[in-house]
Amino acid sequence: MAQPLMPKATAVWLVDNTTLTFDQIADFCELHRLEVQGIADGDVATGIIGLDPVANGQLTREEIARCEADSDARLKARESISPVPVVRRKGPRYTPVSRRQDRPNGIAWLIKYHPELLDSQIARLLGTTKSTIEAVRNRTHWNSSNIKPQDPVLLGICTQTELEAELQKARAAGRTRPEAEADDKPAAG
Repeated sequence: MAQPLMPKATAVWLVDNTTLTFDQIADFCELHRLEVQGIADGDVATGIIGLDPVANGQLTREEIARCEADSDARLKARESISPVPVVRRKGPRYTPVSRRQDRPNGIAWLIKYHPELLDSQIARLLGTTKSTIEAVRNRTHWNSSNIKPQDPVLLGICTQTELEAELQKARAAGRTRPEAEADDKPAAG
């Protein structure tokens, strides 16, 4: 079960507006029972305004009524009826000014650890140009003395899922890492 949005505020509302047990509220909000008891006593979450889980679509009135009638029942979050939006990128990737100096480090890391990626894949992944990739590869980049390979995911230039998707495309096209091919060859004896 997914944790409710703003669990303490939700717990405050449930304590103030329902006759649910502390255990039921703690279970739904993924809080400790004593924390919920502290909310009821006014020791915890003072100043937090309650968040109505019915109004924001996390629970239904019927679900609350069902659990109020049976102290052993547990609240079940309502299934989201709105689909998760899919972000589609059209056009070039924007990299913030503060991250742009890290791009050559990300390029160097991808060249070193994932040589199966094409330049076009690296360019799409990091939002750079093929000429910059070639300059980093050939050590002709204007800042090549300061370039140190760093994972672009850790740098925040791309996400792990985007990197994995590009690696899957490379594997599907039959490209593998050069050292992996060398490991597959039988030893001459």
